[in-house]
Amino acid sequence: MIDRYIREGYLEEGSKLANAMRKVPRELFMPDRYVEDSYSDDPFSIPPFSSRGQTISAPYTYPLFYGPLELGEGDKFLEIGTGSGYGAALAREMVGAEGKVVTVEINPTTYRFGREKLRKAGYDDILAMEGDGSKGLPKEAPFDKICLTAAAPDFPEPLKEQLATPGKMIGPIGSTSRSPSVFGSGQDLILLEMDARGEEGRKTVERVIYVPLRGAHGKV
Repeated sequence: MIDRYIREGYLEEGSKLANAMRKVPRELFMPDRYVEDSYSDDPFSIPPFSSRGQTISAPYTYPLFYGPLELGEGDKFLEIGTGSGYGAALAREMVGAEGKVVTVEINPTTYRFGREKLRKAGYDDILAMEGDGSKGLPKEAPFDKICLTAAAPDFPEPLKEQLATPGKMIGPIGSTSRSPSVFGSGQDLILLEMDARGEEGRKTVERVIYVPLRGAHGKV
């Protein structure tokens, strides 16, 4: 899978993300029913299973998110939406021993699933919390990098306030409607960069489709 992504330009050989993806066994984060498909280029449902519920994202999406963030040694990283825990595990490998990974999941069933997968894979030093990720986690702020793994009309203000200066945040921004004839489908994956003066810049990375962000500052 990783060699394929390098050939296709998603990954660079020897990069932190490529090394992390080689080290973290994706099958450890899959529901048992999908283990044989761990390295296919598809998302898969995770508990609680539903047609519009959480997924373990297709593997090629991690370069889309983590590449622009430029996760590096010593970064303090906040992930909104733990899901299976696979993304948090990749991030842990990228930030190294001096870094810290915090991940927040709003769905209790998904939280228990992701936390257990992280534990079994040996990532006990990741701080996994159950709660409303749209509010961030003020007691752990500021964060050098933040990743929003669900779609929102805009970046929640609490997350912007908890982003370090300088810092980077990425997420799917735009309509979460399922009616493309009216609103279009999908969102823009936006990289927000905050400079040392706290001034904000944005750029579009890719067009994506993600489920809505839940919580006080989300869609529902």
